[in-house]
Amino acid sequence: MKEVLIINAHQKYDGISEGRLNKTLAQQAKSFFRDHDIRVSETIIDQGYDVDEEVEKHLLSDLVVLQTPVNWANLPWSYKKYADELFNKGLFSGRMATNDGRTPGDPAKQYGSGGLMTGKAMFISATWNAPQDCFDNKEQLWMVGGSADDVLLNVTLNYKFFGYEILPGYHCFDVLKNPKPEHYFEGYGTYLSHTLQQLKATKITHLS
Repeated sequence: MKEVLIINAHQKYDGISEGRLNKTLAQQAKSFFRDHDIRVSETIIDQGYDVDEEVEKHLLSDLVVLQTPVNWANLPWSYKKYADELFNKGLFSGRMATNDGRTPGDPAKQYGSGGLMTGKAMFISATWNAPQDCFDNKEQLWMVGGSADDVLLNVTLNYKFFGYEILPGYHCFDVLKNPKPEHYFEGYGTYLSHTLQQLKATKITHLS
């Protein structure tokens, strides 16, 4: 693996969410990959971006790390704007996908099979107010057995559309009412090491 793109999707809300945890996690990932001689590019959505440059960053990167808070079971609205602009440009320029997979001559071909980003991977690193025990438990009222990754399926499906391999996410739970920053950072370090080992062992072309 030669290059990683880290996207910080945090959106600042004064007095509510200043973004320190997401910034620290993004920095931890950046340091980890650089320590393994992997180039790192970075986008901080709150600081602005150029859509053409974002497409180019995705084309050059073997792995995308999407660092984000979860706001109301979704990503901040500024990320939705970013995603719309990025993916529209990537699709309609023909640089990230040829089409949605179907063609007039072969309308039965599967939707989402036209991506050009195969051989790349992505994962989400997310911070939650929700506690961990509300997930993966059918007795819990909110998710009724669903996982944290299930909540963010609408985000990862966009990358899957373009051909990315979707890796299991890393999640920091209960960050407002019962924060455990050292636990988050230690766990992330373990997750990053495991993920890098898995990527090196995979048959995905760009990540071998």
